[in-house]
Amino acid sequence: MKRFLVTGGAGFIGSAVARMLVRDTPHEVLVVDKLTYAGNLDSLKPVANNPRYRFEQADVADLDRMRSVIAEYQPDVVMHLAAESHVDRSIDGPGEFLQTNVIGTYSMLQAALAYWRGLSPERQKAFRFHHISTDEVFGSLGEEGFFHEEYPYQPSSPYSASKAASDHFVRAWHHTYGLPTVVTNCSNNYGPYHFPEKLIPLIILNALEGKPLPVYGKGENVRDWLFVDDHARALILTADRGRPGETYAIGGHNERTNIDVVRAICTLIDELAPDQSIGSRENLITYVSDRPGHDLRYAIDASKIERDLGWRPAETFESGLRKTVEWYLANRDWWERVRSGVYRGERLGQGLA
Repeated sequence: MKRFLVTGGAGFIGSAVARMLVRDTPHEVLVVDKLTYAGNLDSLKPVANNPRYRFEQADVADLDRMRSVIAEYQPDVVMHLAAESHVDRSIDGPGEFLQTNVIGTYSMLQAALAYWRGLSPERQKAFRFHHISTDEVFGSLGEEGFFHEEYPYQPSSPYSASKAASDHFVRAWHHTYGLPTVVTNCSNNYGPYHFPEKLIPLIILNALEGKPLPVYGKGENVRDWLFVDDHARALILTADRGRPGETYAIGGHNERTNIDVVRAICTLIDELAPDQSIGSRENLITYVSDRPGHDLRYAIDASKIERDLGWRPAETFESGLRKTVEWYLANRDWWERVRSGVYRGERLGQGLA
């Protein structure tokens, strides 16, 4: 049994990791989350009463607090997922992304380093600081090719620039101070408990409610879609078996244009939740002005993690999308509470920072 400290564990990916650790492993989990707009304790309800789960509300940018939390909990693994993560919000307010994604990562590294230096040699060798990042740090692909672990960084948005900086800090702390770190860069995630500012949950909820389905530009931007539970499995595997100093790219092998994703959701909603007053959901598709600096295509070559750690995605895009739509249909209370709060589906990221 190990002790995992998961920052950002009340967010979309972090909560999936925390639920999987408690449900499918013997490990103990401490979730640390600031509970900003996207942090939601409802996403942790399935494990909230388990004795192997704990929660601490704290800001990762608060270095003294992180030192105290780590020293008290004595983790074997730190999984650092806490981040501001929405490109549109980074365009409107880049300062928060610098504070959380860069300063927050620095604070976690410093706190983890001080703690790691005090461990026994055996525990030092087993300890891991796992930094979870994004494929957006690599910029945009053309029609061919794939991102991989050695691909040069070319971030295009304030969000991706902040994540690129944090990736570099993590590698520097490994090479300079010897902290045993691993970095993962993932493709676009989707699945249950996804905050509805992102494309797939926004389109699902708008389609259910008969609202316009906004598609940037012509909908030709391509993303590689990764079901969140597949990603959580990969992250836990990497934290447990990844080699210090290594980077692992994680992708779903599911490239789709945005318009094809939207049309697939429309077809599923029409099948699973038909509404004669709304009619065909494809009629709700509305093309809007494109996002500033919108990257054309992302795609991941995940052969390294498949070869070295034996991970492969279990879900196809079709099976994962069906599970996602079915979850939103069955969990209306969750997303209605989210939509009654700070985000109600409005457009973000029009370059007004």
